[in-house]
Amino acid sequence: MSRVFLGLGSNLGNKKENLYKALDLLRDHEKIDVVKVSSYYETKPVGYEKQDWFLNIVVMIDTSLQPYELLEYCGFIEEKLKRKRIIRWGPRTIDVDILLYEDYISEDEKLIIPHPRMTERAFVMVPLYEIASEIKINNKHISEIIEKLELEGIRKIEDGE
Repeated sequence: MSRVFLGLGSNLGNKKENLYKALDLLRDHEKIDVVKVSSYYETKPVGYEKQDWFLNIVVMIDTSLQPYELLEYCGFIEEKLKRKRIIRWGPRTIDVDILLYEDYISEDEKLIIPHPRMTERAFVMVPLYEIASEIKINNKHISEIIEKLELEGIRKIEDGE
């Protein structure tokens, strides 16, 4: 089994429901064990800004799926939840990204691991730190990475919100 971290986000429809459905699909797969789920974070959009704010989480899983098999399953989840790719960084019902996959490194254009922009994005790093405060990314401790990030535009959602 490999330890993997996934980033999930939604900003269309019932965002929390979209994330619940994606988590259910992860839990339903016989080769995926959901170990930890971060709190929910509301975040302003990055890149294309004329859209609703996102709801984001990071999920720690153990899986026997190989990286490209997992990528395919992430695509299946996005398809099942009706993600449409119209505008780059645009609105979406669900986004499921492989952030880290054990010690695996890939620079293939179809699958880049570690995720190429994750260390620039508070909406990934803050929830990742919450569930895995000891990890290193590209030989940097996650706390060092977070210190350099702009943390405005990210807000932890408390239960009941």
